[in-house]
Amino acid sequence: MKNLVVSSGAGISAESGIKTFRDADGLWENYPVMDVASHDGFLRDPALIHKFYNMLRGKLVNAQPNDAHYGLVQLEKYFNVNVITQNVDDLHERAGSKNVLHLHGELMKVRSLRHEEREYKLPCDQLTDKGLETSIDTRDPYGDPVRPHIVFFQEAVPNMEQACVLAQQADVFVVIGTSLVVYPAASLLHYAPRNAEVYYIDPRPSAVPSYVHVIDKPATEGVKELIEILTK
Repeated sequence: MKNLVVSSGAGISAESGIKTFRDADGLWENYPVMDVASHDGFLRDPALIHKFYNMLRGKLVNAQPNDAHYGLVQLEKYFNVNVITQNVDDLHERAGSKNVLHLHGELMKVRSLRHEEREYKLPCDQLTDKGLETSIDTRDPYGDPVRPHIVFFQEAVPNMEQACVLAQQADVFVVIGTSLVVYPAASLLHYAPRNAEVYYIDPRPSAVPSYVHVIDKPATEGVKELIEILTK
């Protein structure tokens, strides 16, 4: 099977009702982005960070994967599909995608503040708070405080190296629902081999090299067209 590598952004989840990470006015769910999504913001007010991500989890559990998510699963019949996503939601997994790499963390997980390798999927009986909500008082089995398993601004992207390797192995590389301005994720396009087929699905696509096939449609419509192109 050929390797199909997908780089997905906020646009693929927008049609599921998940708001984009960055709005034009610098707010995310009516909060200043740097207050709720930066390393400095977490150091300054960890209680606010916990409150904010508790709220996002509450919204996520009521969201459902859309036809774009399910369409990528359909392509697993024809390709070895790997999804590299900038999104922190779990809609790819809930749709049934088998291989998903999260660049910016996972909303439904927390991790130890003292030992980053200790990750916990919520809800988790191993935590002092056993639901989807955490606080500055939440502790893991070792007594360590926890934080959202999110890559904040001002922090390194630990899965970027693995993402680059996947991109380099692509026979078909697809970008869905991203402005291609958020780095380092935007650089993945340039790691795809020059002999790979490259597609870019977005209703408001950014400028891309001439070898990229642009499908200027929302994710659900664009993935449907992509399936027709790749399976005809």
